[in-house]
Amino acid sequence: MRDIASPMGISRTFLKQDLSFLVLQLKFLILSLLIMPFFSGIAHAHTIDSVGQYRVEIGWMNEPVVSGETNAIEFYVSPLEPDLDLKDQVFKNGITGLKKTVKIQLAYQDDSMMLPLSPDHNISGKYYAFVNPTVSGFYQANILGTIEDTPISLSMHPPKVEERAYIEFPEPTDLTLNQIIDGHTTLISDIHNLKESVKKLEEGNSTNIGYVSIGIGFIGISIAVIALVRSKKS
Repeated sequence: MRDIASPMGISRTFLKQDLSFLVLQLKFLILSLLIMPFFSGIAHAHTIDSVGQYRVEIGWMNEPVVSGETNAIEFYVSPLEPDLDLKDQVFKNGITGLKKTVKIQLAYQDDSMMLPLSPDHNISGKYYAFVNPTVSGFYQANILGTIEDTPISLSMHPPKVEERAYIEFPEPTDLTLNQIIDGHTTLISDIHNLKESVKKLEEGNSTNIGYVSIGIGFIGISIAVIALVRSKKS
């Protein structure tokens, strides 16, 4: 039997195929949005810049870095090699003696604190600025002072501090994680119900009203995905 066209000229077969494809797209969207935040901070673990004739690099001592755990900003200083782009510069022949001349001001939104440097006893030109980041999010490290005779006032950004509740076991201390898990469970259930609705429409002779209802359900799930991802980032 040929498909009966809807008043808008769209066949039921086309709507069935389109909705099945949308369900598949939605699954991929949820998977990618939930996984990407965990990889975003790993690709660029350290940040590199330059001031005068020096290469400077910062990063977290312990990675992945989570809130509520003692950590440190690692700070590397070495001479720039002539005729090399910054991206090709590597740390070597580190500059020593900066403990008293350079400090790191760590800033989070409107709060900031000054961190002294502690030199690494095994690697010349490597220093630590110890801190316990108590809040997840993005921090700014302002490098202030002088490197030998060169003044430095440079803002750099280490990788994001993640919420520690994501790695706590067996029970998270933050209720927000439980809410996110509940949201994951609800979304999985909604997708399953949407898939079942599409299957029933494919097996029977349903009206276009059923397709409209599924379309509304798809929009609702998409909004829920966006809200869940935003809650993970906050």
